[in-house]
Amino acid sequence: MSYIAGIDIGNSTTEVCVGEVGAAGTVHFLTSASCPTTGTKGTPANVHGIKAALKQAMAQIGQEIDALSCIRLNEAAPVIGDTAMETLTETIITDSSMIGHNPSTPAGAGQAVGKILLLEDLSRAERGVPYIVAASATYTYEEIAAKINAVSDEITITGVILQADEAVLVENRLNKKLPIVDEVARIDKLPNGVSAAIEVALPGQTVRMLSNPYGIATLLGLNAEETRTVTPIAKSLIGKRSAVVLKTPGGDVHENILPAGELYFHAGAVTSVNLDEGAEKIMQALADAGDIQDISGQPDTNVGNMLNRIRKGMSELDPTADADVRITDLLAVDTLAPVLISGALAGETCLEKAVGIAAMVKTQKLPMQEIADRLRAELGVAVTVAGVEAVMASLGALTTPGTKLPLAILDMGGGSTDAAVISETGEVTMTHQAGAGELVSMLIETELGLGDRHMAEQIKKYPLAKVESLFHMRMENGQMTFVEDSIDPRFYGRVVLLAEDGLIRIEQDIPMEKIAAVRREAKRKVFVTNAFRALKKVAPDHDLRKISNVVLVGGSAEDFEIPEMLMEEFAGYRIVCGRGNIRGSEGPRNAVATGLVLSYIGEQK
Repeated sequence: MSYIAGIDIGNSTTEVCVGEVGAAGTVHFLTSASCPTTGTKGTPANVHGIKAALKQAMAQIGQEIDALSCIRLNEAAPVIGDTAMETLTETIITDSSMIGHNPSTPAGAGQAVGKILLLEDLSRAERGVPYIVAASATYTYEEIAAKINAVSDEITITGVILQADEAVLVENRLNKKLPIVDEVARIDKLPNGVSAAIEVALPGQTVRMLSNPYGIATLLGLNAEETRTVTPIAKSLIGKRSAVVLKTPGGDVHENILPAGELYFHAGAVTSVNLDEGAEKIMQALADAGDIQDISGQPDTNVGNMLNRIRKGMSELDPTADADVRITDLLAVDTLAPVLISGALAGETCLEKAVGIAAMVKTQKLPMQEIADRLRAELGVAVTVAGVEAVMASLGALTTPGTKLPLAILDMGGGSTDAAVISETGEVTMTHQAGAGELVSMLIETELGLGDRHMAEQIKKYPLAKVESLFHMRMENGQMTFVEDSIDPRFYGRVVLLAEDGLIRIEQDIPMEKIAAVRREAKRKVFVTNAFRALKKVAPDHDLRKISNVVLVGGSAEDFEIPEMLMEEFAGYRIVCGRGNIRGSEGPRNAVATGLVLSYIGEQK
């Protein structure tokens, strides 16, 4: 009897399966384990994660790692996560006097146009000129109201801007009702005497004039060219309850544009596609190009700079690669990226069209043998690089109860989506494609403007709820859930994630409906797109209707909604689709590791 370990190095996790192999070629599976992958998939840094997973697995059966007869590794082609999955867009830097704001406590309602007049300069006001009064936090709300009331019959005051969050308190003490915008932290930057427009919407409504470039033009008297340049400002104010827009003398606007750029597909001949054409055109150009040898980007553009960073990053991770770093596949998806508006009062951003890209990187000789050699030296156990992920995943998937040949699998991990079809005679057709769970996280982080990859990962993994009282929550599906013990007051009125070990509060003030919509759309863009792309490549005659059964394996197959999405999409093709349950007990994640153990038996025959 001998102990054999199969190890699946993924972008996110490293999976282990340990089996006991008898002299007659029988196998008895003993244990499994999972640990986070250390370093980039397919690089020597993976050794630490492998050792941790092995130690955990062997401890479960009361053995040390040196009891193993053989360790078998998958052939791991990396999809570089943090560097390859980057949002690409035109970088627009607007040096403009047009600025916007969205406080949470405005007062009054309506629009106001006038020249900025600091509270301390009220005595210098001219009769017949409309003014918007700006008051710093050095004045109390009582002083501000008293000073405005004292001159309201002599000068024309159309609105008020406050530095403190006291709009309601000031409004309650004014003789005339005025729109008031507060919480303008940089009020000292407001230039005296320039034209300005403010708008406060009624409760439950949003601004209409200042979220419309033609509305800004109407209020501030802009020409056609000036109207074009304020479009980012108008877009940034969509959905806001209040806003401020200023116009400095001249209203100069300068744009520095770094183009998104072109992608070049090297496949015998070189074909190109511009990122501005969108993800659908990019993926069509990729499909039409044929057998991809390499992908590059136009120099001095966003996409060119990104792909150069990928090559440089991979050569640093794998010094043996040198110049022979090739990008052999990519997945492009349309998304929206928040672009900061330079000169804004409160860091306003507007969402601009962008393309998210996941890229698969290969070198002439992947460093898997180096990983194997290092493990052999450190553990004193025989280590072999045993097989391609898709084949191993197929072998593991066949241990799912209710499966038989012919069989198709979709292995959905953190970095890549693999597909394979095993015929009745055991022949395997497979493909390995860029784009999976990490790209989904990137899209969620980008489109929600989180600036926090860990929170994006959590949003991807768990359903949402809104805590509406200390004793009930509204789920994202509309269902009301009541609890016996009171909810922690810190969660009151907040959107939360329903994790296994409790609630996770989302700090950003984003409606639950928007978060859910962005999450589902990101999963649809990545997994549904890649599932169809992969299965069409491996299906007989590239016809999905010739596939009868699909088993979903890999970490992303454990997701609470991705399998259901795919089941719905495949329903029209009469495909039986569902999560794998490896060995009847391990769920979908352990397929490759289990397949590596099974393939050992095949090699001994």
